[in-house]
Amino acid sequence: MLNIVIFGAPGSGKGTQSERIIAKYGLNHISTGDVLRAEIKNGTELGKVAKGYIDQGQLLPDALIIDILASVLDSFKESKGVIFDGFPRTIPQAEALKKMLNERGQDVSVMLDLDVPEAELIERLIKRGQESGRADDNMETIKKRLVVYNEQTSPLKDYYKTEGKYQHINGVGTMEAIFAEIASAIDKL
Repeated sequence: MLNIVIFGAPGSGKGTQSERIIAKYGLNHISTGDVLRAEIKNGTELGKVAKGYIDQGQLLPDALIIDILASVLDSFKESKGVIFDGFPRTIPQAEALKKMLNERGQDVSVMLDLDVPEAELIERLIKRGQESGRADDNMETIKKRLVVYNEQTSPLKDYYKTEGKYQHINGVGTMEAIFAEIASAIDKL
């Protein structure tokens, strides 16, 4: 089972590169952002709770996210593996993910860190907001999200280095060059 954590700041290209990984390796994709946006759009109770956190640029409670991920993961039959996109975002979440996977006889295979300078991230997110109309891609929310990323999420790099699962990926360049580096890392597993 190939379980990949795709990691990087908002705007680093996680979604774009996840699509390429799925196409090449036949993995399932769990994007916490997509799952939550669907819940919000459908006006579910979870969606309403999630929207309150997201609108403030805050992370959702770990237990809530783990329950969602476990449910989505268990719905995949005959899976070759999963890409976790947008999760974990904190060390306690990484520990909870490891526990949840271990309960299923699995573990994280690799954490791919898409490394992109902050100025480039802001430029990408502003452009994405203009093109997609995503309400959270505005300067005020972007800055909040980057602060949260730097304070709470970035320490995961050291966690996965300690686990022996960390793989740095240069997130600047052509999509093809970035994917070639990703594929090289996965092929070594």
